[in-house]
Amino acid sequence: MGTFDHKEISEMQLYDLAELFKTFGDSTRIRILFQLFETEEVSVGELADSLSMTVSAVSHQLKILKQSKLIKSRRDGKSALYSLDDDHVRTIIGCGMEHLSE
Repeated sequence: MGTFDHKEISEMQLYDLAELFKTFGDSTRIRILFQLFETEEVSVGELADSLSMTVSAVSHQLKILKQSKLIKSRRDGKSALYSLDDDHVRTIIGCGMEHLSE
C-alpha cells in the first residue's frame, strides 16, 4: 500500500476523503459494491434482480458510485456492464470485511 506524508495533505484532499467515505456510508451502495466485489461484471438488471431493487433505484446508486470513481462501466451492445473501478476499491472492501471479522 502506498504511503503519504500526512503533513502535506490539503484541506481539499481531506474534504474529498470525507466525501469518499460518505459514499461508503450507504448500505445500498455497499451491497452493490459487495456484489461487484464477487462478480467481474454485471448489468443494472442483474444487480436489481440480485438485490431485490428496482432498476431505477440501482441506476441512481450506480451514478453516485461512478462519480466517486469506485465503479466503471463499459458498453456491451445496448446494455452497460459495471465493475469495480480498480484494485484499490477491492482492497478497501476487503480491508473493511477483514476489520469486521476481527
